[in-house]
Amino acid sequence: MSEFARVLATLRQVRGLSPFFALDVGRPDDGWHDGEALADRGPALPDALDRIAARYRTGERRVAGSLFFLGYTARLLSPVVAARAVGGVAPDVRPANLWWRYGPDGLQVRLKDPLPGVGLAESLGPVVEALHATTRVARGLLWGNAGSSAAGALRTVHRGGVDCAALADELFAEPPLKGTGDFIPFPGEIAFRRRSCCLYYRLDGGGTCGDCPLPPRRG
Repeated sequence: MSEFARVLATLRQVRGLSPFFALDVGRPDDGWHDGEALADRGPALPDALDRIAARYRTGERRVAGSLFFLGYTARLLSPVVAARAVGGVAPDVRPANLWWRYGPDGLQVRLKDPLPGVGLAESLGPVVEALHATTRVARGLLWGNAGSSAAGALRTVHRGGVDCAALADELFAEPPLKGTGDFIPFPGEIAFRRRSCCLYYRLDGGGTCGDCPLPPRRG
């Protein structure tokens, strides 16, 4: 079986876990941006951040940047982590291999080609740098968002009957996820507490998330 076929087979295997695990492949209709527009820091990213800020009624650019990256990592790391968990081939989620758009339904992403993936730092680093340059949101916070998304994917896959404890230790043993949070012993569950806050509490009506290191706050 070719690498293309193995990636496609893995994506089919994991897409039913939840909507966040479904990652489509191929050129979309009009209205999508080439993923390289993220890394190149063109106008597409600031426009998406403006839409997020308006949608969530925030004047803080860094909050919009954090929310963008939360959605971005949730939609990309979910299938990547699940692929690793089931012993399949994780897809290439570098910006150069993506299409994306932000619309009324939020952020959407899809692959250009079913290529095998590379490390997380290479896959997500260019977008971290672009968001940091555009919004001044801290890099550590953004990588904390990635850690939270990866831990959430591990939890979902684990609840589906695949033991993810060893994979959790492996993913968080080295940068860029090392130091983003800690796994908390809890029988039969993947429980995670991050070390940074995603800033969701700063939204009108927002609060702290389940894995937030801050004391619980009401929106």
